[in-house]
Amino acid sequence: MTVHRVAVLALDGVLPLDLAIPAQVFHARPQTHYEMTLCALGPKVATNAGFDLAAEGGIEELRAADTVIVPGYDPIRETPEAAVELLAEARDRGRRVVSICTGAFALAAAGILDGLRATTHWEYIDEFERGYPSVQVDRDVLYVDEGDVLTSAGVCCGIDLCLHIVRRDLGAAVANRIARGLVAAPHREGSQAQYVPAPLADAGDASLSATREWALQRLDESLSIRLLARHAEMSQRTFLRRFAEETGTTPLQWLLNARLGKARELLESTDHSVDRVARDCGLGTPANLRLHFRRVLGTTPTAYRRAFTS
Repeated sequence: MTVHRVAVLALDGVLPLDLAIPAQVFHARPQTHYEMTLCALGPKVATNAGFDLAAEGGIEELRAADTVIVPGYDPIRETPEAAVELLAEARDRGRRVVSICTGAFALAAAGILDGLRATTHWEYIDEFERGYPSVQVDRDVLYVDEGDVLTSAGVCCGIDLCLHIVRRDLGAAVANRIARGLVAAPHREGSQAQYVPAPLADAGDASLSATREWALQRLDESLSIRLLARHAEMSQRTFLRRFAEETGTTPLQWLLNARLGKARELLESTDHSVDRVARDCGLGTPANLRLHFRRVLGTTPTAYRRAFTS
């Protein structure tokens, strides 16, 4: 595959987690064609966590990139003019430009988001809307895809956006493998509104990751709340509350997303009939599979397979 160069532009005050997301998703691995470089305007960049990072790339690597990603940074009002010019130049040359969290402020300052839909962290979205009235702000999404301009909502929504980019570039199977390595959902529905404010589990609470992994190995089986709660050794009421705290969604919605992800991977990587795919992913019947594909993905299983195997 032709190498696809990804430049992650870290600005002073960069949020380490926002920076780590694209670095983890787009670092070189056998099944992808990405080559990721951490770039900055100088040899070092200060994080908002009190430590500095050494950047291996600079302006030259930014200009050579196929995709430029700007992680969130703080304070958001101070976007260096050099960064604004480089981002505008990248977009003028037809490069893909992406922001995570408050990185959207840099894209907006460069005029890249004018007339487009975009989002950012819920905590700063009012300020973003006031500062950039020409941007169509979408508050109720995890990310916005405007073709070669993409923005994510707050912090961990950057994972959703980066996996979406991989899925768009290389298909669901590759995106799912990367998601499993991150112990993340391959695809989430919903919006960041569910995290405003986000209820936090008590520090001593046990994680439900083992139960989710157990369920992922049994997607073709009937999985009820009762069975999941029994595996987690909790009452159903406690399980439902804890699951929502950890994932921001319900167990049944999470299972549906996981089953759709498995169906997409099977459609891409096997020649199984739609009937068998529906059974193997736990959606039961072809009619049910088609219903959820149309509702969530806006297509049919057959059309999806044709698009990703052609």
